[in-house]
Amino acid sequence: MSSKQADQGSKDIRILGERTPAFDEILSGPAMDYVAALAREFSPRIEELLALRVERQHAINAGQMPDFLPETAEIRESEWHVTEVPADLRDRRVEITGPTDRKMIINALNSGAKVFMADCEDSLTPTWRNVVQGQINLRDAVNRTIELTSNGKHYQLNKETATLMVRPRGWHLREKHVLVDGIEVPGAFVDFGLYLFHNAEELKKRGTGPYFYLPKLESHLEARLWSDVFRFSENAGIVSRDEIKVTVLIETILAAFEIDEILYELKDHIVGQNCGRWDYIFSFIKKFSQYPEFVLPDRAEVTMNAHFLRSYSQLVIKTCHRRRAYAIGGMAAQIPIKNDEEANSRALAKVRADKDREVADGHDGTWVAHPALVPLATKIFDEHMPGDHQLDRLREDVRVTAADLLQVVKGKITEAGLRDNISIGVQYMAAWLGGNGCVPINNLMEDAATAEISRAQVWQWVHHETGVLDEGRNVTYELFKTLLGEELGKIRDKVGADQFRAGNFEHAAKLMDQITAQDEFAPFLTLVAYQEID
Repeated sequence: MSSKQADQGSKDIRILGERTPAFDEILSGPAMDYVAALAREFSPRIEELLALRVERQHAINAGQMPDFLPETAEIRESEWHVTEVPADLRDRRVEITGPTDRKMIINALNSGAKVFMADCEDSLTPTWRNVVQGQINLRDAVNRTIELTSNGKHYQLNKETATLMVRPRGWHLREKHVLVDGIEVPGAFVDFGLYLFHNAEELKKRGTGPYFYLPKLESHLEARLWSDVFRFSENAGIVSRDEIKVTVLIETILAAFEIDEILYELKDHIVGQNCGRWDYIFSFIKKFSQYPEFVLPDRAEVTMNAHFLRSYSQLVIKTCHRRRAYAIGGMAAQIPIKNDEEANSRALAKVRADKDREVADGHDGTWVAHPALVPLATKIFDEHMPGDHQLDRLREDVRVTAADLLQVVKGKITEAGLRDNISIGVQYMAAWLGGNGCVPINNLMEDAATAEISRAQVWQWVHHETGVLDEGRNVTYELFKTLLGEELGKIRDKVGADQFRAGNFEHAAKLMDQITAQDEFAPFLTLVAYQEID
């Protein structure tokens, strides 16, 4: 451990990461005591819930398919509503997302979007420096002192900015640089706890509040845990009662069967749900990874027009509107394509069609990945949603069964699709290992969720005989290894020898090989890769 590393405060709270004066302002004794209190109170329940995930997976593998829960039928059938929506979250027609990088925060808040979700999860590599510097950046954004001079250009906040929301890490991720009583703290408590502790009072003074996006939930019991965390924080005096407001990402296949129940557990704090489509597709592959009949075609063919995805998104809209909660549409991963007008026009047409579908279905807002797409998405929602929302569109015409949610999309598995998945997996993992969790690849903004689809499909195709290329060849492990080597060579040719050596590409390829070869499906790419970063 370097001279900059030291124990924090009490001998029972240890910080193993780098220390600087700026970091120490965030990692203060009172702040870390609060994080430690969260960890001590709730870590055992997190472990219980993660164990239930494993049990549920075993049950699915044994043939017990997901369905709507009979024991919670009364919640689905009775009438109740969620909490009141605060003024600065009443119009959410366009939201932009990105990591807690300083420049990203400024540009996103200035983008013209209604909401900026600052991401501590899928688009952020959780190196210690990224985690703590991200909290510094968020604090400065809340205080409106955030500035940056880079490459001769000065960045600062406009007078009018987007409403800030924060997405902490999911329950499955731990923070190895913070130990409480010798045990790694849940990453969610580092992200949520430090942001809430340092900013709740200032947010209230500025007429807003601590707003969060909650990721990766697989059941209403996991939502209940967050509700208890909020009550604990209120009772500890960190935040006023019911001041925390949240939106839950419905981004797992199991959560789709418990939409009502998740809303109910969080009804004093929740104001909406979001269709996290990329993680949802990944979850669909993961949960049914042992079933050859659930093999999906090329990633490009798995669009929101597929029956199982359209069913889920419309069910979110219907359920949320019945409970007076917002239903936010999913991410448009396209980014502007410079120096190719025709390709850029095709990309924008895809975004336009996606957002047209969402607003027509009844969504109250949508996500984009790039500031340049904010005007396009805003124009579409302005044309079709003149008010702040569409909560009065109850979509009583929607009827979604378990069979609808489990219907597998059919299509081709091609060598080009396999190569794309391998290349995207390697390039994204290389960037992630280098500290960048959000990277443009093939004119799409890739984060952990989209990369998870790519590597999951490779595993799925290799491990099932139904993984047959459209020209008749089986997708064998040997074929994967051959194509992995060839795609690695293409990356080397593209970036050059020096950047290739410095860019973690070979390391990423080894990890891709490792998780593809193993018989058990790796639950999360980031769990494997996290051990490889500082």
